[in-house]
Amino acid sequence: MAADDANLNRLQQRALVIGGLGLAAGLIGAFTDTSAGEAIFGLSPQFFRSWLIGFLFCLGLSVGSLGWLMLQHLSGGQWGMVSRRVFEAATRTLPVIALFFLPVILGLGAIFEWSHPDATNNAIIRAKSPYLNTQFFLIRALVYFVFWAVTSWLLTSWSYAQDQGQVGTTAEDMVRFRKVSAPGLLFLVMTVTFASVDWVMSLEPEWYSTIFGLLTVVGQGLNALAMAIIVLKLLAEDRQFAGKLKAKHFHDLGKLLLAFVMLWAYLSFSQFLIIWSGNLPEEIPWYLKRMQGTWGFIAIALIVGHFFLPFLLLLSRNIKRHPGLLSKVAVVVIIMRLVDLIWLVQPSFEHHGFPISWMDIAIPVGMAGLWTFVFARNLGSRSLLPVNDPYVKEALLHEAH
Repeated sequence: MAADDANLNRLQQRALVIGGLGLAAGLIGAFTDTSAGEAIFGLSPQFFRSWLIGFLFCLGLSVGSLGWLMLQHLSGGQWGMVSRRVFEAATRTLPVIALFFLPVILGLGAIFEWSHPDATNNAIIRAKSPYLNTQFFLIRALVYFVFWAVTSWLLTSWSYAQDQGQVGTTAEDMVRFRKVSAPGLLFLVMTVTFASVDWVMSLEPEWYSTIFGLLTVVGQGLNALAMAIIVLKLLAEDRQFAGKLKAKHFHDLGKLLLAFVMLWAYLSFSQFLIIWSGNLPEEIPWYLKRMQGTWGFIAIALIVGHFFLPFLLLLSRNIKRHPGLLSKVAVVVIIMRLVDLIWLVQPSFEHHGFPISWMDIAIPVGMAGLWTFVFARNLGSRSLLPVNDPYVKEALLHEAH
């Protein structure tokens, strides 16, 4: 039984409008902006750099949801039972994410210094050239997307078959989900780590951090979890959730959100402390760029908006149990995730005047709108609850977590 909530329909319609307007504005900027250097394929380099930010943001929603989906199959609990369909719908947007990656390939020369023909004149890039070269870069990207897509397809296709009463209707048959999720979660962390090196860390090939991959994993988890909280709040009145989606479910999700906010802050501070105390010439310039001028104010905004504000609010039990208030905190987290990605990516390039381009906002918002349209369509095409899951009645009728 597919979802019939009017809020979901409105979300789909508004997302399509926002996506269309944002991408239209981005295309106009792609042909008219001359502030970032020589055009590539007739498009401004700034277009490709802003597109990378939007790609990374939407990637976090899809791949982060895949991680939560596998974690739920491994751990069980009510929080995952009510949010499973949200995460499944998000992972089924991976074909759209793969399409989003195509402009990144076209704009390699505008984005990655190591892709330039004369890049090997730099001794550090030359030493890393066996890894940082276009052919191997594309092969690795293909491996990432194939793994994510296959894992998502297995879990979501079995889930759909479960709705039809074909598989996964007994506790013994549910083992198939865990057999994929256990190694899948490990390989997800590995692929996201390598992807973060390829798509973000290599923007400045001289810089490296051993924590950055895990920090990316946590950021994607935050993005996906905040998205799920907002969507569940919108769907709280759906007849399928009537009497089933309760304050305790939002309380559990709120506690998870608090834990990941704290983990993101811990890893971010650890990376900063290690690099700052080491004071190595290969590492410290990365932070110096992001602490000077306007970027310094954005860094302060991240400390406040990405950690202190949600941390203090999520300490409140009442906020975590109130869907409206919790969803507002989740909106703040999602906004700050986008700000964080801008802060990570854009200082890698030369800027004149105000460092943030309007395309850094318009293009990611447009891409997120298109992603949300596909996500909402996916979510509305299936039941909002795994009704044939052998544990669903036990989980929803009792106080188990």
